[in-house]
Formats: sequence, C-alpha cells, structure tokens
Amino acid sequence: MNKKDTIYVTKEGLEKLKAELSELVNVKRPEVARRIKEAREMGDISENSEYDAARQEQSYIEGRITELEEFLKNAVISEDNGSKEVIGVGAKVRVRMDSEEVEYHIVGAPEANPLENKISHESPLGSALCGKRVGDKIEVEAPMGKLIYTILKIDY
Repeated sequence: MNKKDTIYVTKEGLEKLKAELSELVNVKRPEVARRIKEAREMGDISENSEYDAARQEQSYIEGRITELEEFLKNAVISEDNGSKEVIGVGAKVRVRMDSEEVEYHIVGAPEANPLENKISHESPLGSALCGKRVGDKIEVEAPMGKLIYTILKIDY
C-alpha cells in the first residue's frame, strides 16, 4: 500500500464503513436486483419508470460498494499517537474562537460530518490542529478571513 493511498479512520468509523458495505452487498444489492427483475417482467422497459429508477439505484449502490471496498483496502485505524497530549486522528478537541467554545472530533476523511462536528484530519482546520497541544493557538484561513483558535482540551 502506497503511503499516499492510506486512509486514516477511527475504529468506530471503520466499523461503520464495514457495516455499510455489508448492508449494501447483502441487503440492498439483492433488493434492487429483484426490483429490476420484476420491472423487466412487466414488459416494455423503454418507458418503465420503475425499471429506470431501479437501474439508477443499482448504479449508485455498485459505485458505493466499489468506493467502500477501496476505502477498506487502504484503511488504517489511527490509534492514539502514543501521547494523549498531542492531537491526532481520533482526538476530541475543545477549542475557543473569540468567546465561543466548540468541540471537534478529528476523524478520517470518509467519516467526516461537519453537522456532527466530525472534521477530517485533511481539512484546513483538522490539519492545523493535528500535532498541536493544549494551550497552542492556530490560525486557519477561511472565506471570511483568518480565524484564530486556542486549544483548550484534548481527549481520546
């Protein structure tokens, strides 16, 4: 495996990716194949919207299966880096920007979900945080200008 192909994930994230792959392969794929078969049995498929919808879903499912298999082939669980004092993938980090405090969970790119404050270690904020310690200040360039964060707490 090439170092640049490595995809870092948390243990929890890896389990979620494996579960999604299992669901797609064992449940969704057979389900959509059944729907396509039933739609074909209805006769002329040239104007069959159910057939078209099922084929479109099948295309999405197969693409996602391929993507997940590639992720899993290159996935490496990011253990803590030997120090609970330095931010890395898997860390929960409390930061202050201006007077507002926010907690972020640093995760691998496939797990990132900004709505849940799960940010990728590859994102501008995530990469700025990685390797830093409590008390450090970081600057992140954002569309609205430079943002300055102070690291308050690190948990794993």
